[in-house]
Amino acid sequence: MRQLNLFREIIVDNFAGGGGASTGIELATGLSVDIAINHDPEAIAMHQVNHPDTEHYCESVWDVDPREVSKGRPIGLAWFSPDCKHFSKAKGGKPVEKSIRGLAWVAVRWAATVAPRVIILENVEEFQTWGPLTTDGRPDPNKKGNTFRSFIKALNSHGYKVEWKELRACDYGAPTIRKRLFLIARRDGRPIIWPEPTHGDPKSIEVKAGKLKSWRSAAEVMDWSIDTPSIFNRKRPLAENTIRRIIRGIQRFVINSTDPFVIETFASHGDNNERRIATSHLIKLRGTCRDGQTVTKPLPTITAGGLHVGEVRAFLTKYYGSDTGQTLNDPLHTITTKDRFGLVTIKGENFRITDIGMRMLQPHELFAAQGFPKDYVIDKDINGVRYPKTQQVARCGNAVPPPFAEHLVRANLPELCTNEHVNIFSRLKAN
Repeated sequence: MRQLNLFREIIVDNFAGGGGASTGIELATGLSVDIAINHDPEAIAMHQVNHPDTEHYCESVWDVDPREVSKGRPIGLAWFSPDCKHFSKAKGGKPVEKSIRGLAWVAVRWAATVAPRVIILENVEEFQTWGPLTTDGRPDPNKKGNTFRSFIKALNSHGYKVEWKELRACDYGAPTIRKRLFLIARRDGRPIIWPEPTHGDPKSIEVKAGKLKSWRSAAEVMDWSIDTPSIFNRKRPLAENTIRRIIRGIQRFVINSTDPFVIETFASHGDNNERRIATSHLIKLRGTCRDGQTVTKPLPTITAGGLHVGEVRAFLTKYYGSDTGQTLNDPLHTITTKDRFGLVTIKGENFRITDIGMRMLQPHELFAAQGFPKDYVIDKDINGVRYPKTQQVARCGNAVPPPFAEHLVRANLPELCTNEHVNIFSRLKAN
């Protein structure tokens, strides 16, 4: 266990959840965060198994006294990721809870009592619209942003310079398009620095010139060993809307595509393994995405509400005939023979679609898409108790993609980071 050091600046992760921000901070500093706070015992249990050196508090952030837990130690960084669902547009027009929207005020409490040198807060982009509610529990459109501006002024009154900016995880090496608002406040007189992107659109001038790496794709983190059960003859038929999305995706990403994404798979027949070719693309079962996306792009934003992103495979065999076959313009339930689905041309060769499979992406793939390390424990807590998939996905959807935290900490607190520790030690030794 880490020994108490009254002279070293410590790092506190409020709303620590399953440990996304803590993991990113550790990647930057080489040390576990000193204190993690969260009201959810299951989230704390996941945090404990991955960050055993951290001092954990399983209670409401309002019940934790900053002066008591810091024990007089200076705080270099206090990180805050308050619940975002009562700001997010995904909430729709439903009433919101004032108490949950007000959780961010705890950052001002820490500023007033223990004055962290740097405060970083993460939330959805709609956090900037934080304002009073109407009598029916909905945001007042005439007072949009009023509370957010008061929040900034409160931090200013405690000596903090404050800036905020929207960042995308794919620009910092995570294969997901997830966008988040980050607010940085510091009181040490140093400039606030926004980290430069490390990755970009493969079509951009910066990537072509070698200044940035290409965005990481969903294909990099997908587990191709997982089978995709046929969409036909299922015990529980797929919903009609899901069938429609599959049809549109097959039409767009397979039949009409000039360059479909192709993988090799194996089908078991008794004692024999038959190698076959399949195309792969993604389908999203919620939201406005009508036909999915290719696996060569970053994953869509991962939510805490369930497994909503799936993989669709069209299984192909060589075709040597001369007819054009049947396209997928008609609903799939009207197709009676699997060998008449449609023709696909790949690099000048004709293939016939013989079957279509679909599966939902699994938690370990989703965590990888958020940018978590491969060895991050997601399926059991510190006591060995197993988590169901629903809880794993919830922890993932609520998590801060670690690359966000890593790059923000490296940019604004280089003196606490791994490489800088080595440099400082070398300078002290030389002197």
